[in-house]
Amino acid sequence: MPTKPTVTSILVEDVVLTEDSDAAKELYNQSRYGSIQGDKVQLSLLEALYLLEKGRLKILDGRKKEVSSEKFLKKAKKQEPNFWTRYCVFKNMRNRGYVIKTALKFGADFRVYDRGVKPGEDHAKWVVFPVHEGSTLTWQEFSSKNRVAHSTRKRLMIGVVDDESDVTYYEVRWTRP
Repeated sequence: MPTKPTVTSILVEDVVLTEDSDAAKELYNQSRYGSIQGDKVQLSLLEALYLLEKGRLKILDGRKKEVSSEKFLKKAKKQEPNFWTRYCVFKNMRNRGYVIKTALKFGADFRVYDRGVKPGEDHAKWVVFPVHEGSTLTWQEFSSKNRVAHSTRKRLMIGVVDDESDVTYYEVRWTRP
């Protein structure tokens, strides 16, 4: 089986911008990584780390020096609060074959599309909130997350990340007695 080409990209503050290439556009077209920005694909820090770990992406800094996954992770943790917990959920979902995108406009961390569904073809099935197993959630915070899911006609999923970076999912639904 032929190996997929590595895409070269550059780290610019809190996003990663790919080169203008067919391989970069294929990341978007085939698997919906990032978003199209002119001739390039703009990746989130989560998407970039995932593709870096998979050997599909090479990231350069402003001086055109290659960034290791360890150095990239360190930078990402500085940029984004809760990065590692969010990344564990992102990686787990992607490894299971789901397309996972940001859901900031919905007031959630992620929106997740059912397997085989691409953004733009249909709506996301879930909104997902990653939490570390040691963190606490008040009833008001839980209710707020549930309302976000309900008002956007999506299912609420809580992704609980443990100290070994394993993820357990809990789906929450409204019910009428």
